Amino acid sequence: MKSLRLAPISRAAGTVRLPGSKSISNRVLLLAALSAGVTRVKGLLEADDTRVMLDALQKLDISINTRNFADIAVSGARVIPKRKQELFLGNAGTALRPLTAVLALSGGEYRLSGVPRMHQRPIGDLVAPLRCIGAQIDYIGKDGFPPLAIHPGNIHIGGEIKVRGNVSSQYLSALLIALPLARGGIVEVEGELISKPYVTITLNMMRKFGVEVKVAGWRSFAVPGDPYLAPPEVYVEGDASSASYFLAAGAIAGGPVRVIGVGRDSIQGDTRFAEVLEKMGARVEFGPDWIEVSSSGNLKPIDMDLNHIPDAAMTAAVAALFADGPSTIRNIGSWQVKETDRITAMATELRKLGASVVEGPDYLKITPPTKLKPDIAIDTYDDHRIAMCFSLAALGGVPVTINDPECVAKTFPDYFTALDSIAKL
Repeated sequence: MKSLRLAPISRAAGTVRLPGSKSISNRVLLLAALSAGVTRVKGLLEADDTRVMLDALQKLDISINTRNFADIAVSGARVIPKRKQELFLGNAGTALRPLTAVLALSGGEYRLSGVPRMHQRPIGDLVAPLRCIGAQIDYIGKDGFPPLAIHPGNIHIGGEIKVRGNVSSQYLSALLIALPLARGGIVEVEGELISKPYVTITLNMMRKFGVEVKVAGWRSFAVPGDPYLAPPEVYVEGDASSASYFLAAGAIAGGPVRVIGVGRDSIQGDTRFAEVLEKMGARVEFGPDWIEVSSSGNLKPIDMDLNHIPDAAMTAAVAALFADGPSTIRNIGSWQVKETDRITAMATELRKLGASVVEGPDYLKITPPTKLKPDIAIDTYDDHRIAMCFSLAALGGVPVTINDPECVAKTFPDYFTALDSIAKL
């Protein structure tokens, strides 16, 4: 296994242009494939998760011109052309979940699988409502988990489709994207809907492709049976989750650090990570497509519910190492079913650096050490976000080693180069 030793960073300042948003990229690719017409997609994320989606769509006989990743042309087919295919989807939940719903309504024979961790990430709360409307889906291995075998079903939409909202918002997003293929329907959310900003992204992207979902209080979603229509061009804004690392660097180590690609006009909820930094005492400025953070370097502890920004909440947990008292990150139970069990993994690695950590099923309480322990090797669990957020430990004036740094290729292959560009040693 490779490792990367990061030298101590005394100050962070500069500008970072963000890669495209993973959440937007994979939604746009799938919606473009299901539309009538050609969509030019500009600013698409070039990383493992988008390559997984592109590969899957091409295997399904969707025509995609990928010669220039910055300007991809997708020739939509409205229906999936290929009716029998095996798809390997890595550990990309933003590919496997929506494709499960779309293919279940497409009348073909499909097998969907991924890496071992993907087979540990639950999907039963998506399969159950699909089965209720006539989809034929079998579990190849353990019930409730991928891999899946999808067969032609007898789809019937009548009444409400119920889906649990407290495990992953991707189940709801998958149903919303797929239902226009079955002449629409009404989805009712049972329990708390977590990660609402990601559903907002889905609704925004569907609107760009001509389908307007009527939302009632985040409980009921009425999806029309309108066909998707290809807009001539869609621009993918920068990744707000990735922005969190650089914005936190500006708060921890003085700044100013500016990210370009997200800002006041962003549709991504993770831009609200800036509010976390403001509560910690940092100065934040917004432009239409940029955010800038600076600080005195003296950060306050926080006690916050970060259910709405679960990915950026990981960055907040590492930023808590630099606060002048204990911080509590709450309502993060969804971390347990991500690329790894992030609650356990984050607690383990924070303790290595000298923090005292109390972990619960949906929270972390972090008491920072007087000084971070030097020369700690951070295990990353094949989780790109653990690698990126723990790189910020170098801002504590200590060297830190990141094991398996190449795992960042999932969403940000050039992350460490970007970090180096704002690091003042």
